[in-house]
Amino acid sequence: MPRGGRRRDFGLLWAGETASKVGSAITTVALPLVAVGHLNASTFEVAMLGAAVWLPWLVVGLPAGALVDRLAGKPLMVFCNVASTVLLTSVPAAVALDALTFPHLALVAFGTAVATVFFSTAYQRFLPSVVDVDFLPAANARMQGSESVAQVVGPSLGGLLAAAFGAAAGLAIDAMTFLASTACLVAIRTREPVRKAPAESLRKIPHEIAQGLRYLLRDPYLRVIAAFSASTNLAGSMLQAVLVIYLVRDLGLGEWTAGTVLSLVGVGGIAGAAVATPVARRCGTARGLLLCQLCSAPFALLMPLATPGAGLAFLVVGGAVTTAGVIAFNVVFGAFRATYVPRHLLGRVVASTRFLNYGTMPIGALLGGIVGTALGVPAALWISAAGTTAAVLILFIGPVSRQRDLPAGPAAAEDAVPKP
Repeated sequence: MPRGGRRRDFGLLWAGETASKVGSAITTVALPLVAVGHLNASTFEVAMLGAAVWLPWLVVGLPAGALVDRLAGKPLMVFCNVASTVLLTSVPAAVALDALTFPHLALVAFGTAVATVFFSTAYQRFLPSVVDVDFLPAANARMQGSESVAQVVGPSLGGLLAAAFGAAAGLAIDAMTFLASTACLVAIRTREPVRKAPAESLRKIPHEIAQGLRYLLRDPYLRVIAAFSASTNLAGSMLQAVLVIYLVRDLGLGEWTAGTVLSLVGVGGIAGAAVATPVARRCGTARGLLLCQLCSAPFALLMPLATPGAGLAFLVVGGAVTTAGVIAFNVVFGAFRATYVPRHLLGRVVASTRFLNYGTMPIGALLGGIVGTALGVPAALWISAAGTTAAVLILFIGPVSRQRDLPAGPAAAEDAVPKP
């Protein structure tokens, strides 16, 4: 455990992140429900909202890493929370004035996602300042666990709020969670060392972006994991883009029931976060990554078998086990990356990784909308499930599949990217 003030500061960071994740999970249900309920959006339009949420990783993902490496993390995270609060509050206000449009909703999705890019990149950079190195694996596990709890509570709460007050109320609650997160961040006393002055010339940013990408692509562990994650996210985002449409229109579920089903899927994430560290300790970190996916990804093939009534169990079980594997994988990998990547490059490497990983998600979301419109939503689910299962084969490329444990310290690639 972290000691003294660091324990207090980690608790505040953990609470703030959890509050934000609950709100974001509410949004995953509330935003499509607003589009369907207030704007009668089509399948493709709902998919476009999904694409807008991930598009910023392609647009600003790489510059975000270089900027985060030169700025203090806490003020940046506070600014991102405030921006998200303003954007989300504008939706229920527009609904109340009968002035909501689809471009407005898409702009909110995109703007809050830009804030998320900077917030999550800064958070990864800030976390090692708050906890000791030997506590990083446990800290990552706790963060992933709270995210899983948010995935359980958020969608169900979003569906309940939509049923009781209208879907826009979910976004109003989401805005309050960002305010709660801001209060926690402001109370943190730990000061992150700022490596560069904010006023420094921005001309070096392209060079710094290239450093992060070069480190990622040259490292045999990071590049294989990035390729796997990018492929999995491409397939998974197809499902996410049409899942609410599938539940509400194809299966005929009400808003509250749809939220409850999604929350049950999130239960798997809690199990994944709980078992990740024990599995890595018992089997090894490299083998743990493989086991997480080999034992979970094939369950994605159950989800398209869902039918109304008892047949919903296929979707719940398939989604829960798949989610457990993803969360467990992220816990093990997050702890590895935090200690493996040199500190002065961590922000850029995190941003480069997410640029590749999340950059495939707007493409997958649009593909989900296109396939769902042309061939039907069930066809999009089957293609997504097949892609999720096949992506596991990528992990057998390179050294990850040949070792028991991932390296405990930086590889020789660090020498190719000297400290500035």
